[in-house]
Amino acid sequence: MRIATFNINGVKARLPRLLEWLEETRPTVACLQEVKSQDEGFPFAEFEKIGYRAIWHGQKGFNGVAILADGVEPIEAQRTLPGDPEDEHARYIEADVNGVRIACIYLPNGNPVPGPKFDYKLAWMERLRSRMHELWALEKPVAVVGDFNVIPEDKDVWSPAAMAADALMQPESRDAYARLLGDGWTDALDTLNPRGGVWTFWDYQAGAWQRDHGFRIDHLLLSPELADRLVAAGVDKDHRGREKASDHAPVWVEIAD
Repeated sequence: MRIATFNINGVKARLPRLLEWLEETRPTVACLQEVKSQDEGFPFAEFEKIGYRAIWHGQKGFNGVAILADGVEPIEAQRTLPGDPEDEHARYIEADVNGVRIACIYLPNGNPVPGPKFDYKLAWMERLRSRMHELWALEKPVAVVGDFNVIPEDKDVWSPAAMAADALMQPESRDAYARLLGDGWTDALDTLNPRGGVWTFWDYQAGAWQRDHGFRIDHLLLSPELADRLVAAGVDKDHRGREKASDHAPVWVEIAD
């Protein structure tokens, strides 16, 4: 079973690239972030043509998450992150696929620091931790995946100094992420690449892609039931270099049956 996450940065703008990636790599589950589409405009029919079923939680112009499954219908379990009834951002969706609970997240960026956006990011991470406690209690295979907008360690960025003032690298952001791992979740990509130097995002500005000035913010966290079955993890880096690509690359894990 291959579980993938891909911040697509506009599902309609990147649709040819997204369909291309799905057909070339054929993940069992593909979690998308920043679909930037209202629910009624989500192009589900295009995915059905190539054998994928979808559920999605959209929002006009920004945010938005979706879960695609190859040949099966994702069974929706949760549409928003609990803990703040006034939070209307489309950043979270959960589904069961082939006996695995999948949570797809688009964690707030948090810039500028300090400020209300950073406060919202940290509060969102606390809410996420609470939800992950609930998922843990299910005692079933669970994957929490997506764009976490956190660079966990200095080894996960091309230049720590260049990003030192960014919300993605603040001690509070890193501490909140570390607490998730401390609860027992496994960061799949880091586990299999302990020396770091693996990027999932390259900015469109300043020739970041051409100079390989990237960092790792797209993560796949596995419950023990899945971590014990972890076979491989990687980044489909070449897709970042294609025409009209997202500024993120797809990231994936393979789980043994």
